[in-house]
Order: sequence, then C-alpha cells, then structure tokens
Amino acid sequence: MEIILLVAMVALVMLAIIAIIVYSLNYSKIKGEIGEARVARQLNKLNDEKYKIFHDVLIKTDRGSSQIDHIIVSIYGIFVIETKNFSGWIFGNENSEYWTQVIYRHKTKFRNPIKQNWSHVLALKNIFYELESIIYHSIVVFSGSGELKKIDSKTPVIYDNEISKYIISKNEPILSHEEFIFIVNKLNEINIKDKSSEKEHIQQVKKHIHKRIQNINQLICPKCNSILILKKGQHGKFHGCSNYPRCRYTHN
Repeated sequence: MEIILLVAMVALVMLAIIAIIVYSLNYSKIKGEIGEARVARQLNKLNDEKYKIFHDVLIKTDRGSSQIDHIIVSIYGIFVIETKNFSGWIFGNENSEYWTQVIYRHKTKFRNPIKQNWSHVLALKNIFYELESIIYHSIVVFSGSGELKKIDSKTPVIYDNEISKYIISKNEPILSHEEFIFIVNKLNEINIKDKSSEKEHIQQVKKHIHKRIQNINQLICPKCNSILILKKGQHGKFHGCSNYPRCRYTHN
C-alpha cells in the first residue's frame, strides 16, 4: 500500500512539473490571447452598422504573410490595431528597434509594436492598392496592468479602455458605402484560418527578426540595406542610415 501511494505521489509530482513546463512554454501566447480578448470586448461596443470588426486576421501578400490582431473597417478608414499585454513600466520611441519593460528595476526588451504594425498596414496597402483614398489608422493598444511611462510617438499608443473612444473620434467620411462593402468582402475572402499557415507565418516572422538582428550587428540598415553610420544627436550617440533622408532608420 505504501509503495502504491509513493508511486501515485511521484506521478502527481511529475504531472505537476509537466503542467508547469507546458504553461511556461505557452505563457506568452496565453498572455497575448488574454490581451486581445480584452481589446476585442472594447471594440465590440462599437456600432456594428458603422464598423466591421475582424479579430486575429492572417493574410498573405507578395511580401509574405501578416497576422493582424484587429482590423476595423468603416467609411472613416481602416483601423489597424496591434495589441500588447504587459505589466510594469513601458518605455519606447517610435523609431527604436526595441522598447523596454521595467519591473522592479528588471529591464526586458521587446520588439517595437509600432514597427510591427507598420508591416501590417503595408500588407493591407498591398491588397487594397487600387483604393488610393483609404486612410489607415495605425494604433498600438496596451492591456493589462502595464503603465505607459515615456512613449515618444506620433502613432497613437493607448490603453485598451481608450480604444473605442479614439476610433469614434475619427468621424470624417473617407470611403463610400460601396468601397466599405468591397473591403469587408475582400477581407472575409482572404482571411486564412488554416493552422498550418499560422505555423508557417510564425516561422517566417522568426526568420525575419533573425535577419534584421544580423543586419544591425553588421551595421547594415534592415530597411534598405545601406550602411549604418555612427551619429550624434540631442540624446546621445546612435546609428543612422547613410541613405538619409530617403531612409530614416535609426538604432540606439
């Protein structure tokens, strides 16, 4: 009996360890999904006659695939939203490669969400190239307990409870009703819901990030492949693209 109890206890401990490992490996994904769900709840408050909402959109273009957290289509333009779920203090600059999360003096770098969203906007522009009148509203939304401390950006970086109000504030008609319907139908048509395509997209993103880091380490501009040169600005030294002003890439 004691042996059976011992074996059962060992099995429970092993299961607990496996559960912790699996949770740790999927923590970022789970955290991201929670943040997206919180933003989705805020977006669902919008008038569904004026706004068509798409969540977790995966599209393919000539440049590759692009996974977009939220897209809102309206006659007032297309709102493209990148969602982040963070705790701690958040610091960032629109042109930096990475932003910083600070929790009790512990600093963690994460990819600039504004630049992430730029690629999403470019993907949509590639798809709707014939509609030159479209205005794209790029927005970064933070959910969770994170506090935006010092964000230097022209692109809106806001909290999840501010998103609906911000979207409603953009009330100048840009598109006709026919163009609005065309965009909605096109997104429904091209939105990929195949899991294998999602895995392929994740692998593509990892390769892209690795290539960018490799270029930066070799002082090659990741945007136009020109040489990065050391410059001095108001806030200290930084690397800037030698192709300036055509390319405005900078790296601290």
